[in-house]
Amino acid sequence: MSGSTVRHPVPGCVVEFMQSNRPQIAFVAGEKSGRLKLLTLNSREMNHKPERLLPWFGPQYDPNLSRQEVLDLLAKHEERRSAIESEVDAMELWDFAQGEVATAGVDWFAGLIWDGDDTRDVDHLAALGRALLGCKTHFKLNPPVFAIHPEEKVETRLREQKIAEEREKLAAAGRSFFKQLWDARQRTGTVPVKDAGAWAAELGDDLSARLADLLCTRMARPEDQESEQVWRVVSKGLPEVPHLPLLLAQAWGVLPAHYNFHLDQNDYTSGDGWWTELEPEVRELQTLMAQEAAAAELRTDGLLGRLVSVDAATTKDLDDAFAVEPLENGEGWRVTIALACPAMYWPWGGELDHAVAYRASSLYLPEGASHMMPEVLGTEVFSLCEQSPRPALLVTCEINREGRLISCTPDAGWVRIAANLTYDQAEEAIASGQDDHCANLAAGYELAEALRDGRIACGAALIMRQEPEVELEGEAADTRVRLVYKPETPRSQLLVSELMILVNRAVGSWAAERSIPLYYRTQNIALPKESAGVWEAPYEVYRVVRALGPSCLETRPARHATLGAEAYSPVSSPLRRYADLINEGQILYALKHDAPRLDVGAMESMLTSLVARMEAVGRIQRFRPRYWKLLAVKQSKNPTYDAQIVDEAPSFVTAAVPDLQIFVRGPKKMFGDKIVPGQHFSVRLGKVDPLANEIHVLEAWESEGQDTNGRDE
Repeated sequence: MSGSTVRHPVPGCVVEFMQSNRPQIAFVAGEKSGRLKLLTLNSREMNHKPERLLPWFGPQYDPNLSRQEVLDLLAKHEERRSAIESEVDAMELWDFAQGEVATAGVDWFAGLIWDGDDTRDVDHLAALGRALLGCKTHFKLNPPVFAIHPEEKVETRLREQKIAEEREKLAAAGRSFFKQLWDARQRTGTVPVKDAGAWAAELGDDLSARLADLLCTRMARPEDQESEQVWRVVSKGLPEVPHLPLLLAQAWGVLPAHYNFHLDQNDYTSGDGWWTELEPEVRELQTLMAQEAAAAELRTDGLLGRLVSVDAATTKDLDDAFAVEPLENGEGWRVTIALACPAMYWPWGGELDHAVAYRASSLYLPEGASHMMPEVLGTEVFSLCEQSPRPALLVTCEINREGRLISCTPDAGWVRIAANLTYDQAEEAIASGQDDHCANLAAGYELAEALRDGRIACGAALIMRQEPEVELEGEAADTRVRLVYKPETPRSQLLVSELMILVNRAVGSWAAERSIPLYYRTQNIALPKESAGVWEAPYEVYRVVRALGPSCLETRPARHATLGAEAYSPVSSPLRRYADLINEGQILYALKHDAPRLDVGAMESMLTSLVARMEAVGRIQRFRPRYWKLLAVKQSKNPTYDAQIVDEAPSFVTAAVPDLQIFVRGPKKMFGDKIVPGQHFSVRLGKVDPLANEIHVLEAWESEGQDTNGRDE
């Protein structure tokens, strides 16, 4: 059976149209109001616009054929066209045509592969058209001709096609696999699920690796657009719970229980392995420091021979030390604060500098510290370890009896710290007066009290809270949490905190007077006068904190209301905070060259990214310890705690739980009708979900005082 094409589709003509992305053959049975009445091969009748037909019409038959005769004709044409289509090599046609012509009709392509009557036979032309339509990566139908895609576009389309095919394959496999994982997790309550490894093995290495990568991507970047489409398909039928990708990854065993997803979401690498690719630069700096230390002339003038540091027993990145003595006239004190000084030799603008800038700050979490600098630098080479020569920024200040700054003189040099003390050791020395460094520490404590009182006179609000120390035992799903309440060290804590505030205030004012650009921590708000003071009671702390606004990092000095400082430039932790390192570099350069290393414009240009990274690291530091606290409550056999009312709303009450240093809310009716701030209640906590940051008050009853819940001292 063969026939010629016709110019226009009229009753009795065989035509084709697209449906479900595939050409369909039909017979024109009639015409009405500009629309064609078609009878398809599957005996379906439909109306169709002529302009939507494929551009090959024919052959023409008697329009009065019976329905069965029409169906028999269509079946024969369909069989013939399918057979011819199977012999057409669309890729060979594209190879010949691309670069020669931009568009061509099916008759032009027919002349390339056939001759004689076949070039005009409608079944041949329709079969050829079908073959070209099936090769969408290389051809596009723009009736009545086909556009021939250039090679560059074909390569792009082939890549897109491959990606789409892989995505469909991934979605099909992932949907059933993830459903298996979730159901097993809910059924057993354990992670990882026992059979997860066997199920994943059935998928094959490639698919399982891509599904694992999908979960990690969605965990780290929940708004990721590239993976959104696949994730929507594979997660269909699963509950819309927070952190679903993480929960599935833990059920699979791709990630351990209690995995810190905040690290991924904020793009922070924990531990000390992040600088491996920078090892040549790090080792070069390490070698340089060893050479400089061997040749250094140590400063011992003034107070420099009596410098001591006071830190937690676990601290390794020691970035400050001090020595204090009364002024000769007895009207105040002289203090020299030595700050670790990586800025003296820092490779500004290098790859190490960029990597440290991106980390922005060290992290101190219950599961371990992650330092801003490589540990070989931050905890060894630049750390102010006792009896070892170290470069230091030296800030000498004189303060009067009222705690006001009289003078500030920054300098730089190599020093040797006399001793590294712990808070406990310093506390005992201050209290007993029996220590080699007693005079230094005693004078320092007197100075700290004066500094504190002076700041309060300037409107400062001091918030006193004792955080429990979180200790972890075991690993992964077997991890147990203990909240340990160690003896307080108020004198040594006050000594260190006031000296660090002093050096940041003093340097900020010194630089502002000389127009040296630094980063300043500002909080330029008007606090109520009654906010000034030292606050310890939870309800007082809550009231004062609510009046405080957030602080900002800026390049121009302004008041920091909470600290009672007119200028506050962070410089006291150059091993732990990149802003402090930048500030230290500015001061050193100005001392040597009488001009800053960076002008205000350069500081401003760095500020946005620096603040963004500081906020990212801050989120990890804020949320992760809370996770462990909530897990401790969840693991407790008797989660009953003393709570103090701090606020009352129409439908709920907010209470502080001092032992956990968290706030909880409960229904007002649970606490009774008469509620006053500071009122004590015992609360039983439950329905705890550390991952979702949820905790509920299940029961509350009025009490007279503190219930320590068997707290570890």
